[in-house]
Amino acid sequence: MSSKYKKFEQKIINCQKCKRLLEYAKETKFSQRKKEFTIEQYWCKPVPSFGDLESEILIIGLAPGKHGAARTGRPFTGDYAGDILYRALYENKFSNKKISRNKNDELKLKNVRISNAVRCAPPQNKPNNNEILNCRPYLLEEIQLMPNLSYILTLGGLAHKQIISLLGLKQSNYKFGHNKIHNLPDLNWILINSYHPSRYNFNTKRLNYEMFLKVIKRITH
Repeated sequence: MSSKYKKFEQKIINCQKCKRLLEYAKETKFSQRKKEFTIEQYWCKPVPSFGDLESEILIIGLAPGKHGAARTGRPFTGDYAGDILYRALYENKFSNKKISRNKNDELKLKNVRISNAVRCAPPQNKPNNNEILNCRPYLLEEIQLMPNLSYILTLGGLAHKQIISLLGLKQSNYKFGHNKIHNLPDLNWILINSYHPSRYNFNTKRLNYEMFLKVIKRITH
C-alpha cells in the first residue's frame, strides 16, 4: 500500500464530522458487545474504499450497511448487496473470489475500486443532507487520486447525485436511470448507473441478478 493511499485512508477513518453518525456507530457497537453470540468485533467507524487507486473503474454505493461494511470495515462486505456485487465482479474477472466475508479473506480486486457516497452507516440507511455534503470532499479527492479512471458506476440515485454535484453539473441534465450511460463534458470518464443491489430492490423485483450483471458487463474490456 502506497503512502499516498495510507494517508487518504486514514483521513477517512479519523473523520469526526457527523455527530449523528458517530453516535449511531457507538450505539451499534455497544449493542453488539452485549450479545454473547457476536464473535466478530464491529468496525463502527468511517469505512475507507477498497481497491487500487490505479484502477480504471470506480464503483460507488450509498453508505456502509449497519451489519455489512460498518461491521467488517470494507465496502460491500458481509451483507446481501455485497454478495451480489462481488459475485458479478468475479464472473467478469474483476476479482479472485466471488464472496466477500471480511477484511482477512484474501479477496483481491482487479482494476476496480469500490467506495461509497457516505462513509458511515446512517440510521435506516438514510443519510441526511449535511452528512452527504460532509462526505463529498472525500469522494472528490479520491477521484483526483485516480490517474487511470475511465468508468464510474453509481449504485443508486444518491451515489449518482453525489457525483453530478461534486462535478458542478446540473442534476436535471443527468437524470439517474438503471443501465443508463452519461458522457460527461470535458472528461474522459463514462458514468454508468445501476439500481443498488440491495435486498429490498431484489425482493421487490425492481432489480434482478441478470439486470445487474448486464451493467457490470458494460464495463468489461
